[in-house]
Amino acid sequence: MDAKTPTLAKRPPGALVAEGKTKRIHQLAGSTDLVTLIAKDDITAGDGAKHDVIPEKGRLANRTTCNVFRLLKACGLPVAFEEQDSDTSFIAPGCKMLPYEVVARREAHGSYLKRHPHIAKGQLFPQLLVEFYLKTKDKTWKGKPLVADDPLMDFIDGGSQIKLLNPAKPVVGQEPFLVLPASDVLSSNDEWAIFPEMRRIARQTFLVLEKAWQLQGGTLVDLKVEFGYDGKGRLLLADVIDNDSWRVIEDGSYIDKQVYRDGGALDDVVSKYRRVAEITDRFELPRQRIILWRGSESDKTEPFETALGELKDMMTVVTCSVHKEPVRGATTLYRMAQEVPDTVVIANIGRSNGAGPTLSALSNIPVITVPAGYREFPEDVWSSLRAPSNVPAMTVLEPANAVLAALQILSARSPRIYAHVRGEIEARTVNMLQV
Repeated sequence: MDAKTPTLAKRPPGALVAEGKTKRIHQLAGSTDLVTLIAKDDITAGDGAKHDVIPEKGRLANRTTCNVFRLLKACGLPVAFEEQDSDTSFIAPGCKMLPYEVVARREAHGSYLKRHPHIAKGQLFPQLLVEFYLKTKDKTWKGKPLVADDPLMDFIDGGSQIKLLNPAKPVVGQEPFLVLPASDVLSSNDEWAIFPEMRRIARQTFLVLEKAWQLQGGTLVDLKVEFGYDGKGRLLLADVIDNDSWRVIEDGSYIDKQVYRDGGALDDVVSKYRRVAEITDRFELPRQRIILWRGSESDKTEPFETALGELKDMMTVVTCSVHKEPVRGATTLYRMAQEVPDTVVIANIGRSNGAGPTLSALSNIPVITVPAGYREFPEDVWSSLRAPSNVPAMTVLEPANAVLAALQILSARSPRIYAHVRGEIEARTVNMLQV
């Protein structure tokens, strides 16, 4: 049993709610709003055309899902996950699932290459691509025959029609094999309103996991997620995220379900799943802090809090004049650096901006000086810029840019902060490649 597995007795499952190819969902005994998701040892490919049973696969898949959901929940994402219940199960809010598979892509792999044969494998997308697929079974949708299960959806938010495309055929020149009225797919006219939110959550989920994999030496290239509404009407990231849900590359090779799709030996497949479970055991958020150092109570903190937004819980304010109380300043800095070594200091000093370089000289923690009075006293900037040797203080004039610089430093080690910073960058990024 891995170190993160809670020491809980497995709770007896209640009535069977649903069963898929790789999991069973039971009502949690004694609860009306919670369910137990139990992973099976089955593995499939090609919409079930290929099927095997691999002992240990269910345990490894559940372990991976729980590791991933714990990280996403810690990052503030709305996840249908309460706790791990056993080696092969976890407890979650019961959800009414939406009939969509949402795929986020950083690189061109898999079916994307079939739809865009002119694009090289591994082509990088600086802005994540997000695609929607209609989740179907037995090549039918409400009695209408389909040429393929889980077709690619082509639509405009709020539109009256949804076109379905064969996900394994080139998009250029392909006519939709079926055009459905939006009312035939959506549960209500209001459902269009949640599509931007599903895109946002899918992107943030990918970015969190992208950094988590980077920190472990892997590369996440694409990810499939599903959504549902819980009993309180909340849109949640639901189902599972395990080694069947993504493509991950380590040392130039896939370590995910693609190995099975490509005909790999079952022993090799399970070794990849075990490797991924062990790696995701290490998915976590580091302890980090931003210290906003000010000289007096009159130095405003609001611009920094506003710039931090949802991350303002990371900021600790210290009020201490390094000029008037140098011993207390040094003692405070040493103590705080000892408590949380992964820290960045923003020195916002109303007068005599030499406090920032002084703090920089006292510690190995990065220090960013914001000359608070540079507009009225532009010559004060020089006391921050003209620092002596071994004083690597940075100087940023605007509070918002100082906050961003601090977040960029910390994002190198934090999936949560990386997702925040990278998400804002991608909101203004354009993929130059014609797709």
